[in-house]
Amino acid sequence: MDGVTAAVTGVRATARMVARDDGRGGTTLPVLESDGPLALRRTRGSGAETRIMLVGAMSGPLGGDHFTVAADVREGARLRVGSAAATIALPGQTKGEARYDVRLTVADGGELRWLPEQLICAGGSDLYVGTRIDLGASARLVLREEQVLGRVGEEPGRLTSRLVLRVAGRTVLDQELACGPGAPGGWDGPAVLAGHRAVGQLLVVRPEFADEPVSAQVLGEGAAVVPLAGPAALVTAVAPDALLLRRVLDAALAALDP
Repeated sequence: MDGVTAAVTGVRATARMVARDDGRGGTTLPVLESDGPLALRRTRGSGAETRIMLVGAMSGPLGGDHFTVAADVREGARLRVGSAAATIALPGQTKGEARYDVRLTVADGGELRWLPEQLICAGGSDLYVGTRIDLGASARLVLREEQVLGRVGEEPGRLTSRLVLRVAGRTVLDQELACGPGAPGGWDGPAVLAGHRAVGQLLVVRPEFADEPVSAQVLGEGAAVVPLAGPAALVTAVAPDALLLRRVLDAALAALDP
């Protein structure tokens, strides 16, 4: 794509990874495809777990951009994915929203820990984030989402975020959050963000939860855990800033996935 075309239509980029059991107690990566601003780097793993770091090779997503990251964890494989820094959504030269899609698939007996850094919606940005997860009946998942509205001293950008989880072909979670300028009224009220600028979710799926469901409870101020249908639990939290949000989600993860 030449520079003129990119300026008009935005950047399109897709990064893909496939993790497979190597048959020797480890995990191999037969597919590790980077694209444009989405650079995937393998880092030192631990035991059977392989680790990948997502490195942003340029600014974005900007208005008009469409990024997609896809991970496929096969039976018996274990994969951990993080990011080197926060992702910052910025206003672009083109009008219209930017899109950031995440597509995750984990087969029976596979395990994925999806733990990126924060997503920051800078003032004037308009971003749609869509995360879709398909798990086998005995798959394991830890997924953390952290979203921050605006940088320090800055008005928030607009964010629409949808999270969909399917386990063994059954939808157990499908929720959407819209906040920032132009979002439906009430997004900053007591029923949603309550004046906070950082919002996060922690999704934990373990086969053991099918027989011993997690109990619904309040986790301090601004956070709660609820059981989902099937072997899953969801933690939702709001906080004044990203640092406090991370502390709350880390404490919840330690309790749900020791």
